[in-house]
Amino acid sequence: MYAPAVVLFALFVFYPFARGILISFTDWDGYSGGFHLVALDQYRRMFTDKNVLNIIKNTFIYGLGSTLFQNILGMAYAIFLDQKIKSRELVKTVVYLPVIISQLIMGYIWYFFFQYAGGVIPDLLRALGKDPPDFLGIGPVAVAIMTFVNTYQFMGVSMVIYAAGLQTISRDYYEAADMDGASGYMRFTKITFPLLAPSITVSVLYNLIYGLKLFDVIRAMTNGGPGYASHSLSSVMYELYFARQDAGYAAALGNVMFLIIAVVSLVALFSLRKREMSI
Repeated sequence: MYAPAVVLFALFVFYPFARGILISFTDWDGYSGGFHLVALDQYRRMFTDKNVLNIIKNTFIYGLGSTLFQNILGMAYAIFLDQKIKSRELVKTVVYLPVIISQLIMGYIWYFFFQYAGGVIPDLLRALGKDPPDFLGIGPVAVAIMTFVNTYQFMGVSMVIYAAGLQTISRDYYEAADMDGASGYMRFTKITFPLLAPSITVSVLYNLIYGLKLFDVIRAMTNGGPGYASHSLSSVMYELYFARQDAGYAAALGNVMFLIIAVVSLVALFSLRKREMSI
């Protein structure tokens, strides 16, 4: 019964992964039939590439920044929608709607808000008599904007996870807290937040993994520019492979990205699981 799943896993996951490790030790251009083994040259190249450090920093900003804000906003929406309000289904639909839109399309939508020539926000600033900055032409600003876009699109996922978690918390705890005169803050810190620990684990890991792999939004809004200022590891791998025919170096960066995601995710998982067990 396990054989089909094992075969598919080996064919579409294990083999490409092993192949990527092999390619990282070569000078393959991604297209030709032959290549030469270059040992650790591609990995040594990273230490002399002045752009790699900034690319890794951007990758962490996209991953950790999106995770932080997605979980804060997702939990806030879930708690708000847990109240008895008439329009909660409408609000839930509006918040979750961006999730079903392609990330590439979402990136293009927000690109038309921030682009310097003809963008909605720059044109509004010009109408007010102000000279707008080139939002997407300033590296740190572009990184912050794309972190916001990723947060906006996927906070609905966190909202749904936390909404499901809130349904598992017995109302008896809140009734007892009301009888003791607990404030809203005390109810949240002593009941809601601790008992949402399993939901926090799921939401944080989901957001973290996908945030560290952010690609589509970057491709649509800045293509990693200006220069390498807003690239992530995912987006620079794409450019190296398809635009520069440098598959060996792209594979090496891909392996580094895998290690970063694996280590960060495992650290987060064990830390959050430990918190669950201590409650």
